[in-house]
Amino acid sequence: FHADDSAGAVRWQALVERISEVHNADVNIYDLEGGLAVSSQPFVYNRGILSRRMDPGAFHRMTRLRRIQHVQEEGYGQLEYLSVYRPLFDRERRPVAFVNIPYFASTMGLKQEISNFLVAIINLNAFIFLVAGLISVVITNRITRSFTWIGRRMQEVNLGRHNEEIVWGRKDEIGGLVDQYNAMVRKLEDSAAALARTEREGAWREMARQVAHEIKNPLTPMKLSIQYLQKAIQGNAPNVRELSAGVAGTLIEQIEHLSRIAADFSEFANIAQARNEDFDLHEVIQSMVGLHGMNDRVEVVWRPVDGPLPVHADRTQMNRLFTNLLQNAVESIPEERTGRIVIGEEVSDAAVTVTITDNGLGIPEATRSRIFTPNFTTKTSGTGLGLAMSKGIVEQTGGGIRFQTETGMGTTFFVTLPLRVEQSTVA
Repeated sequence: FHADDSAGAVRWQALVERISEVHNADVNIYDLEGGLAVSSQPFVYNRGILSRRMDPGAFHRMTRLRRIQHVQEEGYGQLEYLSVYRPLFDRERRPVAFVNIPYFASTMGLKQEISNFLVAIINLNAFIFLVAGLISVVITNRITRSFTWIGRRMQEVNLGRHNEEIVWGRKDEIGGLVDQYNAMVRKLEDSAAALARTEREGAWREMARQVAHEIKNPLTPMKLSIQYLQKAIQGNAPNVRELSAGVAGTLIEQIEHLSRIAADFSEFANIAQARNEDFDLHEVIQSMVGLHGMNDRVEVVWRPVDGPLPVHADRTQMNRLFTNLLQNAVESIPEERTGRIVIGEEVSDAAVTVTITDNGLGIPEATRSRIFTPNFTTKTSGTGLGLAMSKGIVEQTGGGIRFQTETGMGTTFFVTLPLRVEQSTVA
């Protein structure tokens, strides 16, 4: 290739124009000195718009660095384009010229492609995040529903009844939690059975101890009285008849005491076997007021509400309840004090609260926490079942019992009983 060869230049010019037309690209050929030899767009070079010399950087890389191909950005004013350079070799692999293809639309197209690519990546990422969010919401809802269901089952666990195990067919993390829950339920049932057995055995032992103690108390004077009478008979005492009458009276008194003990324990054991019926609570209270009102040393004041107090309970147990409370109130008043017992009533929220207030000695602070404990009593006689029995009767009807006391001033018991709503009368 020689730039001064006119015939060759014409052939090269025709070849370059044909290549440019076929490939729709501009083609320039530079000689080995970097001068423009042939161009498919000679106008821009002949008019001086673009330099007829090869870019120095490209010329350096092609001649000095022996690059096989070089691509660089070039520009004219605000026009930027990519320019590709490659050497042309002869048959002996010697460079004879440099071919250059300026791609004017490359930069704008590349930026457009990059922009399109980034938009596609952003849309793809947004779609992936949306799908991932939907999947996470679905999975979270499934896990949340599972935990909510298991939580409700855990809330239903009750020591006093049989607890069903959870059936979970999958071997996953929730399945491990369910297995632990089922193991806990089985252990809980075993512990509940053992606890109930221990409580029953302890209750029976305590009851047996109390029964033995209560029976032993009257048996001792009975034994002593009989031994005394036996000794008098053997000694031919002149007053054997009078002694026999005295011993007989003592035996009858102690036998009656034994009968009361048996009745107390029997009543305490039969609290749960209530025979409920509908009646007016005023009928029970009125009979109790009339009975204790005959006591000369105690004044009983009853302040009933207007209208009946319809309840659904065991009438006999209600009699026993108020008998115990009024008897305790009477016994708490010392001999030297004029007794006064006030019975009040208050109706609210479909329930009635009956208050029994006395002016006795009150309940000592040391014994207040055990006042409803079975077999506990501050008296010198009795089984200690009265207030425990009263508490059981009240709770059997769905009500409650509590007290307020002041040492030396008196005590007030509050008995709350549910009323039959459809017939209840609010004062």
